[in-house]
Amino acid sequence: VKVKIPFGNKYLDAIFSVPEKKPTYGVILTHGAGGDMNFPHLVSLAAYLASHGVLCLRFTCKGLNVAYRTKAFKAVVEYLKLCDDYKLSGVFLAGRSMGSRAAASVIRQLSQGDDDDDGFIQGLVCLSYPLHRPKLQSKLRDEDLLLITCPVLFVSGSADEMCEKKLLEGVVSKMKGPKKIHWIDNANHGMAVKGRTADDVMEEVNAQVFSWLRENVQM
Repeated sequence: VKVKIPFGNKYLDAIFSVPEKKPTYGVILTHGAGGDMNFPHLVSLAAYLASHGVLCLRFTCKGLNVAYRTKAFKAVVEYLKLCDDYKLSGVFLAGRSMGSRAAASVIRQLSQGDDDDDGFIQGLVCLSYPLHRPKLQSKLRDEDLLLITCPVLFVSGSADEMCEKKLLEGVVSKMKGPKKIHWIDNANHGMAVKGRTADDVMEEVNAQVFSWLRENVQM
């Protein structure tokens, strides 16, 4: 189901992947710095979640500024919260690369404000979280992560040039809430693995995300 989500004086393009049975939980999903909501990994994950009973709303927000992307993500959360078509008990925020930074930022801001004490946001899924710039490992983008208390899942490639394995493990060990990392062996930032098809890798990612969601909601 295609929708337009109001954002300031503009609209964000979004698509609902709707399960056959009435869903209780949803995932809001967005893309990285390049691409849009039709990025193959997002389409694949959305279809997988919907086929397993989880509503998925994915949206496009162009712009390379994390603060702008975060504002857009907040607008989508508000939209879904007030959406009469789907009355959800809770939602997980998810993003790929820069999209996961925006998702983390939304959760930190809402948890520090007074407007999300209702527990609508249940957790965070970070696909290929860009912990640092390539070859620039001294400056970590971990400030939001360290302030989040809800459950967080990271799915990253062990050969991701923007997420050195030991560095992410170090950050995760300092995080406050329940957290889990699933490493995709030898995958790079784009989740490509020599000798494996993209579909094969996505099956692993999708299954990991779904089983983690299932563990973290009171299904």
